[in-house]
Amino acid sequence: MRDSFGRDIDYLRISVTDRCNYRCLYCMPGECTSKSERELMPAEEYIRIAGAAVRLGIRKIRITGGEPLVRSDLLTICRGISAIPELRELCLTTNGMLLPEMAQDLKAAGVSRLNISINSMNPANYAKITSSDTLERVTAGIRAAEEAGFTGTKINVVLIKDMNDGEIPAFVELTKEKPITVRFIELMPMGLLKDWAVRHYISADKVLEACPELVPEEGAGVARLYRIPGYMGRVGLIRPLSRNFCSKCSRIRLTADGMLKPCLHSDREISVRGLSDAELSRAIQEAILVKPPHSRMDGAFCGRTMNEIGG
Repeated sequence: MRDSFGRDIDYLRISVTDRCNYRCLYCMPGECTSKSERELMPAEEYIRIAGAAVRLGIRKIRITGGEPLVRSDLLTICRGISAIPELRELCLTTNGMLLPEMAQDLKAAGVSRLNISINSMNPANYAKITSSDTLERVTAGIRAAEEAGFTGTKINVVLIKDMNDGEIPAFVELTKEKPITVRFIELMPMGLLKDWAVRHYISADKVLEACPELVPEEGAGVARLYRIPGYMGRVGLIRPLSRNFCSKCSRIRLTADGMLKPCLHSDREISVRGLSDAELSRAIQEAILVKPPHSRMDGAFCGRTMNEIGG
């Protein structure tokens, strides 16, 4: 499928819940509320929407939240989506807190690959950012994922000025002996948090300043890839503000409450709850055709917080 600007759209991100067991400063501040599981779509509807999207040309689906692992029927959703013919990859993004118990089951349910969000390796700083003193559980979750057979794991680090930018070299060092990718993501202004994000923003170029031994690598997607010679893993820089990548965007999003978003930073949303198969197909095609040429990074056009959209 191509949008109005010639971009191939083959990637759907599905938020299965806006709930989370963390309250990260950049994502879900204390005043945020979330829906009960009864208010969200049932597992069967997520699977049906995913099937319609794959029939139209979507080839990669990522399950997100909130924190997707808090949803009680997550494994049912994963099994249903992973069984869709022609789907090439089912990925999942998690904060890792529940991975020690769930890594094996996620692998068995057909999840291909994991992204794990870790914004500090210092326990006190981690607790300050997430409002949860669970860093040891997350590191145990990473080990559990490796033991379950997951490969190609990515560690996501949202850069936050004066909070975790001093840990850049330590994060890069994680790539020395393991074939993982550590991705540094620029803080984006979103909804209620746009002013806070502006105050705490730093460019991902700071990673290159902190680790000048990084050399560029070939790669596809929105992350610019680097590696320290001799290291097993890679470093990715995702720079939506300092180096806009909208021309390469290949994704649309489904929110936890059943709205298709053509762009993360747009207020344009298309409801897909309860549609017939024909109506659902038309709604997905519409979402792709109205995808804007570029996003508005000033946060003015998105009243949602990140936990509702899934990033």
